Amino acid sequence: MRQLMKQAQKMQEQLAVAQQELASRRFEGTAGGGVVTAVVSGAQELLEVEIDPSVVDPDDTEMLQDLIVAAVNQAMKAAVDAAGDQLGGLTGGLDLGGLFG
Repeated sequence: MRQLMKQAQKMQEQLAVAQQELASRRFEGTAGGGVVTAVVSGAQELLEVEIDPSVVDPDDTEMLQDLIVAAVNQAMKAAVDAAGDQLGGLTGGLDLGGLFG
């Protein structure tokens, strides 16, 4: 039982370090051939949105909104996938109930 507790504590420490490393990473998503770029952190916070002025059409804001949503979603998916890759190996296949995405 003591050995199991030590292993659990070590895994918890490793997860904390991995989560900190992941949170400091940046993930980028693009849409419209790169006219809209979104950057999110590994903690899934939106950090930046860049919009090429050529795509800004006051008469078609819906297209711009769609491009922003697509770019943000792509960046978020990259962050979630990285979390699964980085943290999934540490959990040894444990089902953590969707804790990382």
